[in-house]
Amino acid sequence: MKVTPDYTVIYSDEDIVVLNKKSGLLVAQDRYDQDAPRLDLSAEKEFGKLFAVHRIDKDTSGIVVYARNEESHKNISTQFADRKISKTYHCLVNGRPTWNELTVNLPLLPDGDARHRTVVNKRTGKPSITEFKVAGNCGPYSWIIAHPETGRTHQIRAHLQTTGFPIVCDPLYSGNQHPVLLSDFKRKWNGDTLDERPLLSRLALHAYKIELTHPKSGERMTFTAPYPKDMEAVRNQLAKIFKVNPLEY
Repeated sequence: MKVTPDYTVIYSDEDIVVLNKKSGLLVAQDRYDQDAPRLDLSAEKEFGKLFAVHRIDKDTSGIVVYARNEESHKNISTQFADRKISKTYHCLVNGRPTWNELTVNLPLLPDGDARHRTVVNKRTGKPSITEFKVAGNCGPYSWIIAHPETGRTHQIRAHLQTTGFPIVCDPLYSGNQHPVLLSDFKRKWNGDTLDERPLLSRLALHAYKIELTHPKSGERMTFTAPYPKDMEAVRNQLAKIFKVNPLEY
């Protein structure tokens, strides 16, 4: 696997490229932040021209698929439009949901307020459905597995906000920006709280898995993206203490 500062290559051939991107990169040009670092520009240095077929949030890490030619772009875009592509996200939320599984079916309107957030709007919002499953509770946090059936901007983040369990360190949808500190949940932590470095201090959302049909061969393919170092550090520590592992779901 080739690793660059911006991404890891999960798979590539003449028709598609599947990358595991770091948090903080746009998938393609954004009208609100045209000078922000972009994954496509970085990856095109290695693969040549790439065609975006979907997006994940700038602050979300994980799987991104690009087409490498117009035919593949059309094919995969149609799969997304027809909801024939399965997506799985993992996230850490603040709090402990009382439900184990929940389907949120609320229409969403992207760029619905002054902060460019996606908001629930039953009059002009687009149909949006996300299935959530609690992988386990870990003290002040819970791991949640999300399966978005639709692909609205910030869909998972906006839908989770409506449940009262926003994603850890979400700068837009959570009022709690407290980073994940080992001292917050490890009882016998003996370090200096003034010098403690956070395990994670960015949006705790990762695009973990995607399933699609190859545009040329017709083969059904599944790709997974390992957690980045910060989320893996959190997963490892929480698993040791609370015996909960979202990778088992």
